[in-house]
Parts: sequence; structure tokens; C-alpha cells
Amino acid sequence: MENYKFNYKLLMLTTLIISGCSIVYELLISAVGSYLLGDSIKQFSITIGLYMCAMGVGSHISKYVKKNLFDFFVFVEIAVGILGGISSLVLFLSNVYIASSEFIMYIQIVLIGTLVGLEIPILTRIIEENCDNLRVTLSNVFSFDYIGGLIGSLAFPLFLLPTLGYFATSFLVGTINIVIAIVIIHNYKSYIKNIEVFKIVSYIALAFMFLGALFSENISRSIENSLYRDRVVLSNQTQYQKIVMTKHKDDLRLYLNGNIQFSSKDEYRYHEALVHIPMGAVKNHENVLILGGGDGLAVRELLKYDDVKNITLVDIDKDMVDLCRTNPLVTEINKNSLSSEKVKLVYEDAFEFLENTKDVYDVIIVDLPDPNNDSLNKLYTNIFYRLCKNALAQDGVMTVQSTSPYYAKKAFWSINKTLKSEGFNVYPYHVQVPSFGEWGFNLCSKQDLNLENIKINISTKYLNKDSIESMFNFAQDEIIDSSSIDTNTLSHPRLINYYEESVKNWN
Repeated sequence: MENYKFNYKLLMLTTLIISGCSIVYELLISAVGSYLLGDSIKQFSITIGLYMCAMGVGSHISKYVKKNLFDFFVFVEIAVGILGGISSLVLFLSNVYIASSEFIMYIQIVLIGTLVGLEIPILTRIIEENCDNLRVTLSNVFSFDYIGGLIGSLAFPLFLLPTLGYFATSFLVGTINIVIAIVIIHNYKSYIKNIEVFKIVSYIALAFMFLGALFSENISRSIENSLYRDRVVLSNQTQYQKIVMTKHKDDLRLYLNGNIQFSSKDEYRYHEALVHIPMGAVKNHENVLILGGGDGLAVRELLKYDDVKNITLVDIDKDMVDLCRTNPLVTEINKNSLSSEKVKLVYEDAFEFLENTKDVYDVIIVDLPDPNNDSLNKLYTNIFYRLCKNALAQDGVMTVQSTSPYYAKKAFWSINKTLKSEGFNVYPYHVQVPSFGEWGFNLCSKQDLNLENIKINISTKYLNKDSIESMFNFAQDEIIDSSSIDTNTLSHPRLINYYEESVKNWN
């Protein structure tokens, strides 16, 4: 009887662990899909829906398994471990070498989801055959199943992804499934018909997963060198994003979640337009707020003004800011700007910062990544700009990074329209950045601005009187009828759709 109790508890623990692994696979595929393909809402929605449907198929198939339940369960755990363990590797490789990588992702979801759907029904029947108390069995199995799901859903964003990255996480979780199979093999060997075969296969699979986890950094570097044009010199997964730096001769490039943030060859064009246009449009420069801009390049430009006394930089990702504050490759470009005594670093979500701040700023520079997911979309909504307006001095100005008026025309003018909806006077402008293409900004103020009064009294590499005048003029193919687009709100996030539409058109 004691042995039976021990076995029962072991199977309950198995339920807890495999449920956590299942959730991690679901989140992992969604996250990698979002990283590689963009449109996080779409990738998470399709992955969750397809995964749950596949689990339903797996549960239905389980009714046809009538004998050798332990054999079948061990087979499923080994199969899930292998497919889940290589899931990130398969997704990245398919993105590099196969045109229809999205189709490969869907196949992967269906296969893993179907196998996961088999796990709990088979395990429940195994317990029921030896317990003969269906009421208690179902209660305990589903309780441990749901608790395991919670553990997996918390472990993935808080520990696994930021600490281990995509590849090591998938190999580690795959290893856990295979270890479960091995534990079942050794503790229930009298129930398993093909035990020798399963022993051989499980240990080979375990060795493969272990080697994959051990060399995950090498695999990551090799894959990333295929994804990026130039040599990858740094790769770091933070809690919020994947940071990659590449270098070719004197061209250093920084990418966040696969999207280029700057090239050292031409970033001055972007940052001079971002910073000096608003600074030249306002008399007072004492207090400046930067939302985003963790690379320190906008701060570098601000420090050229002697009358700037305080610069508050708000960025949610401390790891990103620390990298750009200490990495010699970056500090050479940003001139150690993030270590200036004038700079106050705040590691907080920009939305929350604006909700809580009582300070008023002469200049606000919104230098956030493009609105390619729902969390970033929040920082392009009317409510966000309303908070910005509350923090802006009456005679102050704000500039907003607004994507490309050529490549993402609808997105650019949606941002423009959203700013106007909050009562700003808005002056759109743009600049040609070779590594980006045509890029746009929106200059905003509470009072009317005379653009002819914009004066640049510091040294610049790109801006001069003639270039400033041209920046506020748009060609016919960069203009859109504002009545054909919507403002972007928290309850109606149209901007993401506009942005993703442009990405599809230009890929």
C-alpha cells in the first residue's frame, strides 16, 4: 500500500510538470513567431487557438488507445520532449532557409499540441485503473494540471526567457519531458512492455537535449549570423527584448527584436532631426524628458546645449540602458552621454511614469520603438499623448518618432492625427536616413510655432537652414487623406494594423 501511495504521488507530480512544460512550449512558439514574423497579437492568437484545437484532437485520439497505456505515455513524453526541445531551432532555421516559415510554425504547433492533448487523458486513465475512484482522480489531475500551467506561465517571462533565451529554454524544457519519461520507465517498469527500446531512445534523446542546452549559445550565434547581414558581436535577451549588435568595419548596428535601431554610419541624421528640431523651436531648454532613447544617442545631442540643466531618460529596460552606458562600442558613439551628471535614468514604463510624474518639461522627446506590438501601441495612443501634454510646459515642444511616411504611410499619419486629437499643434517632418530609408517625426506644441524661427546654434553634421526647410515638405506619394485613417486609442488600436500592413507590403 505504501508503494501504491508513492506511485500515485509521483504521477500527480508528473501531471504538474508536464502541464508547466506544455504552457512553456505554447508561449515559446508564440514569442519566437512574434520575434521572427512580427504582429505579436496575431502570432499569440493563432498559436493559442491552434494549440488548443490540436490538444482537443489529441484528447479525441486518446480514446483509441486501449492497452499498454504506460508505453503510450512514455512514447508521448519522448516525442513531446524532442519536438518541443528543437522547436526554437526549427523556427529560426525555417525563417533563414524556407520562404514559407509561417507554415512550418503551424505544423509545429499542431504536432506538439496534439501530443500534449494526449498526455492528461492517458495519465488520468493510468491513475484510474490503479485507483478506481474517478471523482478523486479527476479532481486531483485537473488541479495539478492547472497549477502546473500557472507555474509554466510565470516561469517563462520571469526566468526562462530573460535568463536562458529561446534556444536554451526549449532544450531545457524538452529535457524535462524526457526526464519524466525516464522516471516513468524506471518506476513503472513492470507495466511497460517495450521497456528496453524506450530506455535506449530516451537516453539518446536526453543526450541530444543536454548537448543542445550546453551549446545553445553557439547555436544562437550561428543562427543570428545567418539572420543579420553583418557579424554579430553581441546578443543579449533581456526581460523585455532581444538585443543584437552587429559590426562591419566601422559600421556598428543595434537591433531590438530584429528591428534596426541605429547604424553608426548615419544615425546622426536621425538623432539631429529628432533632437535639434524641437530644441531649435523653443527658447527654454532647462528640463528635458526623453521617453525611450536608451542608446544614449539623443542624450549625446542634448548635451551640446549648455543651458540644458536636467535630462530625465525613461526606459523600461535597465539591461538595455546599462549596455549602452558601459559597452565601449556604444559609448564611443554616444560619447558616454548616459554617465553625464545632468542625466537622470528612470527604469519604468513610459505610460506609468507620465501617470505619476508631477514635473513639467520644456522639451519632451518621444524616441520609442515602432508600434509593432500591443505594449508599444499603448505608447502611441491618444491617452498617452494626453499624459505627455500634461507634462509639457505651456511654451514647450514635443517631438515623436513616427515611423516612415513613405514605407508606413498610414501609420505615420495615424500618429499625426492622434496627436491632433489631443489638441496639439502638430508639424510633421521627415529625414532621409540611408539605413532606415525615409523617416518621419511629428513636432507638437500647445502654442502656434513659426517654423521659420527654428534656429540651430550648435555644431551639426547634417542639419542646416536649407535642410530644415525641406524637412517640413512632403512629396505627393507621402501624403494621405486623413479621413481615410483613424486615430489610435487604447480601446481601438488601429495603429498596429496600419503598421503590420506596411510591413507585409514591403517584405
